[in-house]
Amino acid sequence: MDYQFPFEKLKVWQQAKQFSLDIYDATKEFPGEEKFGIVSQIRRAAISIPSNIAEGTARQSRKDQAHYSQIAYSSLMEVVCQLDIATELKFMESEYFETLRKKAADLSYMINALYKSQKQD
Repeated sequence: MDYQFPFEKLKVWQQAKQFSLDIYDATKEFPGEEKFGIVSQIRRAAISIPSNIAEGTARQSRKDQAHYSQIAYSSLMEVVCQLDIATELKFMESEYFETLRKKAADLSYMINALYKSQKQD
């Protein structure tokens, strides 16, 4: 790759992208009847995380950038909630859930740090 877009250089975006790939992998084994249910919902929320970070970097004002970081964080919380429900429904092992939850916690700190830096004048 000869050129990188600015968002691709951000560690938070790289982590968010990897987390979304992890979610796609985790949901492969969910029941087939959930393809248009929780699988679709959790994947949309997961892909929203790096997408909003990327979109935020294209915004001119720091207020707009922070807004997109806030949306990314909200999508991350949605994924955590859905993972918890999927675990309760026995769609995934609790150990796998805990691994993904730890990655989500790490990512949440990174997104919050980005948000705080964008909110500073």
